[in-house]
Amino acid sequence: MPALEGLLSRFRAAHTQALGISVDSIYCHANWARDLGGVSFPLLADFNPKGAVARSYGLYLEDAGITDRATVIIDSSGIVRHVASVTPSGERDIAAIASICEQVDREHGAGLRAASPLRGLPDGSVLYVKGSCGFSLRVLNARENLHLGDRIAVKRIDTDPSAMEELKKLTGKTQVPCLVVEGRPMLESDDITRYLAEMVAQV
Repeated sequence: MPALEGLLSRFRAAHTQALGISVDSIYCHANWARDLGGVSFPLLADFNPKGAVARSYGLYLEDAGITDRATVIIDSSGIVRHVASVTPSGERDIAAIASICEQVDREHGAGLRAASPLRGLPDGSVLYVKGSCGFSLRVLNARENLHLGDRIAVKRIDTDPSAMEELKKLTGKTQVPCLVVEGRPMLESDDITRYLAEMVAQV
């Protein structure tokens, strides 16, 4: 996956949205992505019903209870243009996959608009969290996985009294997580993680 991260600009230029899929849960995905140092493309948890997406492409390995390590490339019309397996123990050639995506784009991408510039995140954004809060941990994981560590300052209200006072002045309450962007607070973890993902969306 780090190799994929390194070539995301090529996939983006070829109008390709990279997407990782496995039968692991969203919590496994979050920890796995964090251990890699962050993943800025979406991960789909094909968890319940287990393997339903992989099964629809003939890539669920019933006996092992896992998905095959495969690559599926679908064009903008929803037509599968390429499928290849390297087996569960194999390794993908990400540069070769990028080349296939570029070829599919040349042959079937006529009329697609150019990828819009990544929006990024405004400077000065602040995330207020609390160490014992599961919702705070979820947003902190999203911040790390989306490579936004240097764009969002973190302030812990349970260890920094001044951070608690700042949060009270901004929102009139001490609810965390709270993301403040351009002076506007966002208080629900689902809304925050969705906003962060949209800010770094690849296509």
